[in-house]
Amino acid sequence: MKIKGNTFIVTGGASGLGEATVKHLVEAGGNVAIFDLNDEAAQACAQSLGSQVFVPGKVDVTSEVIVRDAIQKTIAKFGKLAGVINCGGVATAAKVARRGKSAHTLTLDLFEFTVRVNLIGTYNVCRQVSEVLVNQDPFTDDGERGVIINTASIAYQDGQAGQAAYSASKGGVASMTLPLARDLAPAGVRVLAIAPGLFRTNMTAMINDKVLKDAVFPNRMGNPQEFAQLVSAMIENGMLNGEVIRIDGATRLGKL
Repeated sequence: MKIKGNTFIVTGGASGLGEATVKHLVEAGGNVAIFDLNDEAAQACAQSLGSQVFVPGKVDVTSEVIVRDAIQKTIAKFGKLAGVINCGGVATAAKVARRGKSAHTLTLDLFEFTVRVNLIGTYNVCRQVSEVLVNQDPFTDDGERGVIINTASIAYQDGQAGQAAYSASKGGVASMTLPLARDLAPAGVRVLAIAPGLFRTNMTAMINDKVLKDAVFPNRMGNPQEFAQLVSAMIENGMLNGEVIRIDGATRLGKL
């Protein structure tokens, strides 16, 4: 699968890992539709990058109707769709219970919200994009019709205290990778997931550098561009399928 001349959706594309991915794909000659709740930031990103970037409006990934409309607008703008990179998500943290009268615990509402955005929202986009991809003509001699790349987290394996909801949501993203790949294999659509460690984004801006004690090498947070480089390799390497790839500098999170 080539990036140049093809069109990809990036959810959460107005900031962080998603924004870096948008820029990387555009630099490689691809067209990108940004699906993001922050329409203002998405529009600013599009204006800075030019006509290769399209914003179909404010997109809530948990809404079937909104996502369907945004996909249709993207196809009307660019034509054939080559895939999606799901970077949209939320980071929440709260312990399930605490001694004393602390109010900051993992309520059912907070757990449900985290799972709804990170897991159900990801699946919603995957399902609707895949319905488009499987009905298109193939891009390659192998019969490839597109690629879906989702964002999990190393927390799906190394979840820390306070990350029950976040780890569960990202564990779901990781766990559905192989079944989705098998579902879509007959139509020539690949499905992959990336499990990033700690990367320099708005979500991690408040994290204390003491967490770097769990890093091996390099002893720093990842740069969003490094995530984007992995996305590019996944798109272009047709033998990558059904796999969850960690990108973390050999970090294994401690219990904190």
